[in-house]
Amino acid sequence: MLLKVLVLGMVISFMKGAHCQITEVLAEAGSQAVLPCKCSSSSTISYNIVWSKGNKGTVWRKQQSGLQYWGSSWNQRGAHRVQCPHYQFERGDYSLQINNVREEDGGIYSCRIQHGNEVTENVVRLRIIKVTISPPAAIEGQSVSITCTVTPWPYGANVQWTLNNSPFVPRTETTTDRGLSNKVVREEATSRVSGNWTCVVAYKGKHGKASATLAMKGIIKPPKDSTKLYSAVGSAVSLPCVLSSGSIPSSPVWEKLKPGSLFNPVPGRLPTSFSPSSPSSQTPWEISASLKEVKFEDEGRYRCSATIQGQRLTRNMQLVVAKIESSGVSKKKRSLTLTCQLTDTSEVTDYEWVRVEYDLNDTQSVESIQKGKSLTINTESEENHREWVCRFYGKEGILGNVTYHLHQMSGLTGEKSSNPTQNMAAIVGLSILLLVLLLILAQMYKNHQRRRRIFQYPALETIIHTASNEREERGRSQGKE
Repeated sequence: MLLKVLVLGMVISFMKGAHCQITEVLAEAGSQAVLPCKCSSSSTISYNIVWSKGNKGTVWRKQQSGLQYWGSSWNQRGAHRVQCPHYQFERGDYSLQINNVREEDGGIYSCRIQHGNEVTENVVRLRIIKVTISPPAAIEGQSVSITCTVTPWPYGANVQWTLNNSPFVPRTETTTDRGLSNKVVREEATSRVSGNWTCVVAYKGKHGKASATLAMKGIIKPPKDSTKLYSAVGSAVSLPCVLSSGSIPSSPVWEKLKPGSLFNPVPGRLPTSFSPSSPSSQTPWEISASLKEVKFEDEGRYRCSATIQGQRLTRNMQLVVAKIESSGVSKKKRSLTLTCQLTDTSEVTDYEWVRVEYDLNDTQSVESIQKGKSLTINTESEENHREWVCRFYGKEGILGNVTYHLHQMSGLTGEKSSNPTQNMAAIVGLSILLLVLLLILAQMYKNHQRRRRIFQYPALETIIHTASNEREERGRSQGKE
């Protein structure tokens, strides 16, 4: 092959005409490759143009009469994979376009332009870049290889990898035939290596690239272990566990891990409000769960697991619970201090307190008050008897929030509002007791007065008593007769 190129070069050197530069072309498999062939001649007379590949014959040919011919391997079922746009001929551009290039298309091509004794020939080397991933859809934990091949391989070329548009440095790098045919990256299939892999090849000032996507079969949500989920006391929270689309998991299990079991997790007891999602309300590859009413002690690590194609997959997540603690009201200043408490503050960078109000149309308005973990408010001010929200932020934005209703808690936190209630109850009780005592004294007085009126006439009482005895005596005498 090399000998043929040299012979062609010697022949051209003895012929009259212009010479075109030999060019390297790098193209991705499946894309369109453009093989350049440009000449400086300004003649508009028709040329005899022949594109050929090495020793495999003609690729495309156009005679001065305008007739075109295609090689048998480039013309299948009436479809041409190659073309040479005629509208560029007037500018001296006879570049060949190859659609849907394949690895076997790599090699040396020549463009020969002839008009009379004037001959111009351009030699182009086409290299096809291809990225292959095996297996293309790996189960989490499996070994996966990503291979970059260039056909024919350019000796001395530089190969670099990017993953999701970011440079990737493989942990282990291996080559076949000392780097002459491909580059291979071998990694364990995790969410860290899933996505779009791109092989960038640089050779003699030319750059080419090819890409392929590594799809993961496993738990895609949460995307990584130890993902933190934030929730407030009393609210509901979802514990996500979603597998890749089309996966059919078996034996799904949810567990809460005991504290202090980082390296050897020990399952504990799930909260009472824990509820697995209903199978009828989700896809087969979703095994998410929820807590209907979060308590402060529900914080901690949770784990979901399932089996896919005989391999057990797990994902750990951490639930961080937030609440607002209030201090007692100061008797002198009539103030209340609210403090935002979280079970884990490792990701928290800032706190913000906002006051929430609602108008007659139930429209919400929010007013930012101050930054910081604690807030002191005046309980005597009517405008402070509203809904207070503590927002907590991380490096990438807001993490969550927790709400405190001052108007619902005022009976417990404000001395001013609690004393009147207690005094009223005491007054009502004393009033009832006094009324009962008055009724008893009135009845005792009436009885005393009745007895006193009778004892004022003792002679009358003796006469009435004697007359009564005589009547009883006469009645008994008549009865004996």
